[in-house]
Amino acid sequence: MKFVIQRVTEASVTIDGECCGSIGKGFLVLVGVGQGDTEADADKYVKKMCGLRIFDDGEGKTNLSLADVDGEVLLVSQFTLYANCKKGNRPSFIEAGKPEEAERLYEYIIHRTKQNVPVVQTGRFGADMKVSLLNDGPFTIILENL
Repeated sequence: MKFVIQRVTEASVTIDGECCGSIGKGFLVLVGVGQGDTEADADKYVKKMCGLRIFDDGEGKTNLSLADVDGEVLLVSQFTLYANCKKGNRPSFIEAGKPEEAERLYEYIIHRTKQNVPVVQTGRFGADMKVSLLNDGPFTIILENL
């Protein structure tokens, strides 16, 4: 499993010209599900994401979590996080989870995140999405191999 977490002041996802998810201050999270990933893995990633203290406190130190700043989350599935570019110039995606299992785990991640964060928006699994964001910092963290 891989999460690319971007601290944002705003983010949105559009499908076929229609906005399907939009947040203010919080995290835009690109979610990649790999072969063999489980609900237990998802639980670890969601717990780590929700606990990250990467928002500035009153002294300008990254010391506050999503909950501390009433942050929101936009979750977007992205199998391309599993691109393997070692051979040739055309990426291989064989390490990405099978679509049915990846979609099930993506929905599970949404469910678990909603148990921890009041405002959770999403993209749509498998859709051609346009993602817009205003990265705050910029501040980007990659969670993998937890």
